[in-house]
Amino acid sequence: MAQPQLPAFAPPPLAPPRGPRGAGRARSSWQRRRRGGWQGESSMGSNPEDVAPGPAGSANVTPTADSSALAPSGEEALEALANLQEDYYNLCMEKHRKINHFILRILQEVDEEIKKGVEKGITVNIAGNNRLIPVERVTGEDFWILSKLLKNHPCISGLDVRYNLLSDVGAYYAAKLLQKQLYLIYLNLMFNDIGPDGGELIAKALRKNTTLKYLRMTGNKIENKGGMFFATMLQINSSLEKLDLGDCDLGMQSVIAFATVLTQNQAIKGMNLNRPILYGEQEESTIHLSHMLKENHFLVELHLCKHDIKNSGLQQLCDALYLNSSLRYLDVSCNKITHDGMVYLADVLKCNTTLEVIDLSFNRIENAGANYLSETLTSHNRSLKAVILFSYRLSVVSNNIEGEGLVALSKSMKTNPTFSNIYIWGNKFDEATCVAYSDLIKMSYLKPDNTDVEPFVVDGRVYLAELSNGLKKHYYWTPTYGEAYGHSSNAGFALVPVGQHL
Repeated sequence: MAQPQLPAFAPPPLAPPRGPRGAGRARSSWQRRRRGGWQGESSMGSNPEDVAPGPAGSANVTPTADSSALAPSGEEALEALANLQEDYYNLCMEKHRKINHFILRILQEVDEEIKKGVEKGITVNIAGNNRLIPVERVTGEDFWILSKLLKNHPCISGLDVRYNLLSDVGAYYAAKLLQKQLYLIYLNLMFNDIGPDGGELIAKALRKNTTLKYLRMTGNKIENKGGMFFATMLQINSSLEKLDLGDCDLGMQSVIAFATVLTQNQAIKGMNLNRPILYGEQEESTIHLSHMLKENHFLVELHLCKHDIKNSGLQQLCDALYLNSSLRYLDVSCNKITHDGMVYLADVLKCNTTLEVIDLSFNRIENAGANYLSETLTSHNRSLKAVILFSYRLSVVSNNIEGEGLVALSKSMKTNPTFSNIYIWGNKFDEATCVAYSDLIKMSYLKPDNTDVEPFVVDGRVYLAELSNGLKKHYYWTPTYGEAYGHSSNAGFALVPVGQHL
């Protein structure tokens, strides 16, 4: 495959970098700075307005075929690998770039991990939405320096740069990194203002990449054009296991293209196609995705949030689930499903023995739909415990369900031992509902970490308070305190893990 062409918006190359003499001065300056503190780094570089070079100025390094030759061995090799902070400083000096204090701090933490003896599997987390420390968001030019630094570093297997300012310039260097980094298995680029051109570059780089397992492009408006390049890539790439293109403004054409490609692709285990830009009321994309589920027996996780799926579309998906033997996590939240659609889902759950997690939140199944589900889980789903490896989970958040339906679902948990997780916040609680779920928790039918409500008593009456638990509570954001990736707040991904990073 030819090298991807630098787009027209890319910056011009700088003058050739300094020679060994200049590099020596940079190292001496680094040593002086370490003795004297970190004041004044932002003034580094002769011209802060300089921009990162394009292909003509980038180093063209061919990765070593034998990865074992790059593996750390002995104390000297370990010490050399634990110099990311110093190497970043020197590289900024050499390229006349302003030092990003946030990157510098994160690299210091990575160096400390390496010195502790962690020789592989480190994820460099430079998330721009970090609330616990001061953040200087990473630009495309900052990512150019970072990509040169991390290229072929054997300890680094993951890179998280969500919520930064990479744009299409940073996407170009991300594509270059994917071509040269032999160890990277996880890359998170969500919400970085990457457009169709940047999406094209990354998709083309993945055609030859054989190491990346999980790519998250969430929130980058690659649109239909970029989506088509990713669909084409999946016809070639056989190593990527999970791809998140949610909120990317995909069009009908690209959604259908993904459905077509996934009928043949046997590598992808998790796919997120949330919130495409669809027109019309015929649910054409849902029909194609349903056909894909009949043919694909490798996909484990599928997210179809905000697809305008109605009862007829859910019927198509349920018809496919009669034949599908691999899907364990189905997300149809934020659609237009009512209690009539629950008839089809309740019927398929009587014989489908693989589906473990269903996200029905923000639909309108109401009491009638909850009763359909409750009947199936009480009378028919008990046999599934003999063949399902894990438990059955359900999210019915904000479905306009009242006391009758919620109490019926609570009774299902007492008779069905495989029904372990339920999330009900946002529905209409009456006193019977509060008492029912309080009893479930007291009698250990429902663990506190497996639901999003907690009972409390005021003046002798039981009420329910909201807990920060759910199937994917921290999908878009991270909390200001506590564990961001705990099982209780991200139960869907914890129970049906796909890929290395969830």
